Amino acid sequence: MKSSTKRVLLVGIGALVLLPVAAFVASPDVREEVRSFSACSRLVGKGFRPLATERQNRFLGKVKDYTMLCRGGNGALVSRQTPWVDWSNYWGAGDNSSRSNRGLLTGHLARNGRGVDGALLDLEYQRLDLLRFNLFDNYTFKQYVDGVGKIPGRSIKVWPEMRLPPDNPNYTAVGGTGTQLCKGELIRHRTLEGICNDIKNPLMGSTNTVFARNVQFEETFPLLGATQLVRNRHGDRLALLRPDPQVISRELFTRQQSDSARCNNGQGAGDASHCDYIKAPFFNVLAAFWIQFMTHDWFSHMDEGHNDKAMMAVGCQPEKGSGKDSSSLTPAQIAALRCRPDDRVDRALMAETSKPSTFTGRDGKTYLTRAQQTSPNTNTAWWDASQLYGYSERSGLRVKRDPRDRAKMHMELVGSRTGTGERQGYLPVFSATDPIHPAWQGQEATAFPDNWSIGLSFYHNVFAREHNLFVDEFRKRAAANPNGDSGLLDPANPTSVIRYADVNAEQIFQLARLVVAAEIAKIHTIEWTTQLLYDEPLYTGMNANWFGLIRNDNPVTRSLDKIAVHWLGKSFDEKDQTTWYSVFASGAGIFGLGSHRYAGRIGFRGYDPAAKDLWNVGNADDVNGGVNHFGSPFNFPEEFITVYRLHPLVPDLLDFRNISAPNKIQREVPVVSTFRGLATPAMRDGGLANWALTMGRQRLAALTLQNHPMFIQNLPMPRLGTKSGKLDIAALDIIRDREHGIPRFNEFRRQYGLKSLSGFDDFIDVRLPANSPESRRQQAYVAKLRQIYGQHRCDDSKSITAAQELDGRMVSDCLGHPDGSMVDNVEDLDVVVGWLAEATRPHGFAISETQFTVFILNASRRLFGDRFFTSSFRPEFYSTLGVEWVTNNGPTGPQEAPGLSNGHRDEVSPLKRVLLRTMPELAAELKGVVNAFDPWARDRGEYYSLQWKPRAGAEDDPAFRSP
Repeated sequence: MKSSTKRVLLVGIGALVLLPVAAFVASPDVREEVRSFSACSRLVGKGFRPLATERQNRFLGKVKDYTMLCRGGNGALVSRQTPWVDWSNYWGAGDNSSRSNRGLLTGHLARNGRGVDGALLDLEYQRLDLLRFNLFDNYTFKQYVDGVGKIPGRSIKVWPEMRLPPDNPNYTAVGGTGTQLCKGELIRHRTLEGICNDIKNPLMGSTNTVFARNVQFEETFPLLGATQLVRNRHGDRLALLRPDPQVISRELFTRQQSDSARCNNGQGAGDASHCDYIKAPFFNVLAAFWIQFMTHDWFSHMDEGHNDKAMMAVGCQPEKGSGKDSSSLTPAQIAALRCRPDDRVDRALMAETSKPSTFTGRDGKTYLTRAQQTSPNTNTAWWDASQLYGYSERSGLRVKRDPRDRAKMHMELVGSRTGTGERQGYLPVFSATDPIHPAWQGQEATAFPDNWSIGLSFYHNVFAREHNLFVDEFRKRAAANPNGDSGLLDPANPTSVIRYADVNAEQIFQLARLVVAAEIAKIHTIEWTTQLLYDEPLYTGMNANWFGLIRNDNPVTRSLDKIAVHWLGKSFDEKDQTTWYSVFASGAGIFGLGSHRYAGRIGFRGYDPAAKDLWNVGNADDVNGGVNHFGSPFNFPEEFITVYRLHPLVPDLLDFRNISAPNKIQREVPVVSTFRGLATPAMRDGGLANWALTMGRQRLAALTLQNHPMFIQNLPMPRLGTKSGKLDIAALDIIRDREHGIPRFNEFRRQYGLKSLSGFDDFIDVRLPANSPESRRQQAYVAKLRQIYGQHRCDDSKSITAAQELDGRMVSDCLGHPDGSMVDNVEDLDVVVGWLAEATRPHGFAISETQFTVFILNASRRLFGDRFFTSSFRPEFYSTLGVEWVTNNGPTGPQEAPGLSNGHRDEVSPLKRVLLRTMPELAAELKGVVNAFDPWARDRGEYYSLQWKPRAGAEDDPAFRSP
């Protein structure tokens, strides 16, 4: 803490000491303020908490009592004895009820300022610990541990394992057997297979490189029982089908229905259709399908719609012939559960299944070189809109270009609806000659067509239109000024201006891809995520990720940029790379980091607006200078995938509306009736704007137990050719995590620096009145957890982890209970089940704190690691128009949103601008919308309110009627 800040704080404390004693007696608020400031004084005296040097001494999101009192007063102490993080109980971290208008100071020293700043500080501590302890690359881990020569592992920036192999068509172009460096055409735009994003590590993040891990390799694949700690933790209780995945699905995931016939397992019942689900008040169905659209860009375990050829059961196993790897059920139990013993599914594709080798590090410890097994990411790992544009030669053949203008996506006019948006058209359907899986016939043509739905159809059509609108604007500027400077430069000839007239159709297509990918990343970072995590600390944190803590391009922001990139970014000091780079980049903002280099201004010397920008597209260090991988090559970890198993978000039925009468629900459309090839007629018959209204107004489902869509549990899956013809996708989520070696819930938390649970009762939110309906619901599912996962008599002599201590010793089998106690088998709990059971969450969090912690690490890394979001966000690559489009959310300059939202004045959000361009018919509906992922007819109310109340004009919407 700065000395000036300390002085102000101590002056404030001194002022309190001088208050009359009578005021203390008369005013509980003053007494609490005195107590709080006394705690702040102690906090200041103690200084910053030192960063952990050993895994078992991490932060855990838990602070001292005096820190809680300083940042949240007496109310913050409620979470003291729980395993959940503390910051969510600080002042200002929730809705209006968390804010305090009392106290003697203002600004950052006032109660709300201390609370929000304290929350951000806790989150930064978590991120710093995650960067230090949670990067495990399957290719380069030995270098990460030992370093190379005098360079510490966390400071390594180039890895021989990230070279292109000799069989790659671009092997010679990047340098062949010599030093490999991408240049020329390979660095001008995003490549199809994701090579050359990092120009010094050409292979990184490309298609078919294996997933990384965020957990110690020894803790992967607990089913193998490969270490004594794993055996101590789980005994002989685990197998691929034990506990039974279909039993978990039916008992813990199934939505409870008031009228089962009207829901009909999610299929609906015509005009009488109705399916109950637990709704999230502050998130809409557009948000549910958005994340499916995103994951199609980031990762895939399947190869062109296929897994391994071998088939396996999916649970619901009968008593006879069940084998040692599964639970067993009686015929009566099978009938009661309505599960299906005949379900089968193809096994997961794996890359390496042999036992990994070991090495002894310089510290004398023994390590695995990789995870127990690995699997390939058959997609590019970059945020490059690969679901739209392709990730392989084969997928690229599925992308339809306009034969009249190859810069554009091919779009067709359909139906008789009028409107500017309708004239922009719809994606064409696959033809008989396209390279597709048979299950994809009848779908709209796009690069990643698997698991197709009405939501994916929506976003693919929206961003295909957006792509074409960029092309139109570029053509318009070129026609108006053909000899004008486009801003583009050729890295092979960096001194020659490229005129608008010189830019060909292929180059414009690739420009549009760069712009659309950046728009998508921006929407996800500052719009989707800030509604998913709807509170002030995360609004500030996510905007800092993108823009920096200081959003304007001023000397402070630019100085922080220079510190992060040109001083710390070149340092070989391990502490700098893992700690200060992340801290200072948060101030400067990751997006555009390193995209300028000024003469005579490096390190702490700051920014001079009159200085000449020396950044040069012909200089590899400038082109690549903003990226940082923190010593470990970037790919998504397997653990990131499990926290995005968000199937509960989707309702069974969609409330279809028409923009001519937005307050009226026209009909209930079963989501399952819009899957695969059925999405095309549903989209074309309904119209893009009407589907936007439908999904924009309807609330999505809360991420909690007993809230999976019923159709997901009974999904028709004809490609498998099984007797049942169906598959329980909720059960499959559990199986896939087990196949991919995800640690079980408690060890998963410990690996990410979160506190262990001592039993299933920890899932009950202690903030709720004991007899409230929600508390009773939680108690009921805790009883189900105990019934399914069981209990055992514990042995306190057995250590079960190397990742965390409890009361000064490593966590034991008894989890803090007396030796020989009967304890819950909470160690066996599947991760998906665990994070759905988490009821104690920060205010406005649609996801759990366990999921969010995985996000803290990986959301930042995928921005830090991508040069097109950092040092290569320049006109030389994007064109002048492209930079303006991404920066200003469109071609017509920034537009300020009217009024304040949660105390902030913002620009019109990026997705709202995209929707207005691609569907101008929505102008009236979107007029009052602040965030496009907030239900469009909801009154946002006061500070981060979660109220479900109609805005003006939506009072007649039946969604607001009491049930």
